[in-house]
Amino acid sequence: MCWGVIFILASAFISCRDKRDPGRVYMPDMAYSRAYEAYAPNNLKQEGINYITYPVDGTIKRGDLFAYTLLNDSNGYKMAAGVKDPLPALDSTQMLEAQRLFNINCAICHGANMDAQGPLATSGKVGGIANLKLAQYINEPVGQMYHVVTYGKGNMGSYASQLDKKQRWMVVQYIKSEQTKGSAAAKDSSSSKAPANDSSVTKK
Repeated sequence: MCWGVIFILASAFISCRDKRDPGRVYMPDMAYSRAYEAYAPNNLKQEGINYITYPVDGTIKRGDLFAYTLLNDSNGYKMAAGVKDPLPALDSTQMLEAQRLFNINCAICHGANMDAQGPLATSGKVGGIANLKLAQYINEPVGQMYHVVTYGKGNMGSYASQLDKKQRWMVVQYIKSEQTKGSAAAKDSSSSKAPANDSSVTKK
């Protein structure tokens, strides 16, 4: 009992200092966080604080898909033909979300019907937009289509910053599900007067 009272008094004596002084704190780094702006310069390393600002190489966040490791070159595009879609078939709700993502990110060029009649294509400001209803794109492997969405190709830029890996695969699934709908989808690209991969040709 006596030792308990002594301990309490000693603790109170040590703790009760100047109100501006926090006193003795166990593990102060846990009690008082140091506020730093994200990506702003700091001197944590000089202070001996082990803080890693970026994910460790080779790691992925929980629930994320494995990293896409093929390079953005002709060989990477060729090898992408063997890449399989890691997602199961989308249900009706997921397909609606995939359609929404397509309309936001892709329809402005490729058109809501995937026939290269989006606003930018019909304006004549951007050429070489792929008509995804042509046979060459219907027959394009899903891996290569994902590769193009990830890295871009020709006038099309990368969408890796706008769509995460799962969303990119969802868009690819949506495109594949829509490509074969309707009789026009079965039309071979060789029957088109304009080049198969160029919708910029205008009537004169």
